[in-house]
Amino acid sequence: MKLAIYAVALAALASGQAAQAGGSHAAAHAELLSEAKEGIAPDTDIRSVHASRSGGHVTFRMETGGEAGSTVPTATGSLGGAGVQAYVWPLSLDPSVAGFEAGSGTLALVATAHPDFDDTPLFDENGDGDLANDGAGWHSHWVVLTANDGCGEGMLSVKDIPEGATPALPATWPGLPLYIDSPGYSPVLNGKEVSLTVPLAAKALAFDGVTAGLQVNANIHAPLLCVTDVFDIASGDLSLPGKLE
Repeated sequence: MKLAIYAVALAALASGQAAQAGGSHAAAHAELLSEAKEGIAPDTDIRSVHASRSGGHVTFRMETGGEAGSTVPTATGSLGGAGVQAYVWPLSLDPSVAGFEAGSGTLALVATAHPDFDDTPLFDENGDGDLANDGAGWHSHWVVLTANDGCGEGMLSVKDIPEGATPALPATWPGLPLYIDSPGYSPVLNGKEVSLTVPLAAKALAFDGVTAGLQVNANIHAPLLCVTDVFDIASGDLSLPGKLE
């Protein structure tokens, strides 16, 4: 897959989020189906993506062709060049919904694992009393995605925060120079499915599903976290066809 195509799609989404969210086919539960793919790891092969609302919470689910979460990057012992595995739900909502600067890019909910660093400093996910050694376990983030030619022509990244800039950020921002939040929501991996339940105000939204690999810049400077592989996209084109009331 050519990431340049998806960078263009994300740019279009970021500029037209309100229109995406207000479709007439919205529902309290929505599902996207995706055909099986050859040549990719089964746990990155998206078969369906769901979103459902219950009160003030939305549950996002992604079903794959294999055991969800079975692929995790190999630990290298170094932050520079560290790999990240991710299940991603791009959304039509403005990033300000999650506490980021309004209009800053495309908001996405992510379930991720990366054994070489811990970016959830407020939480002890593995319960061992150490807040700084949990990166290898699956955990959640809100992120803002943007096109970033610094990752390669037409590539994507988690949006960087330039030195000296003071954008609006969530209260649980982990202190990295990125538009990333570590809210502590726990992904549930059950067989072929990964799911995340998050508090969201009663707003219509559009969604998609992506499996991806990311990598920390080897020199640990901007662009800090690039999307290096897009394994599968539920819609095929990041058109966010799922509609949820």
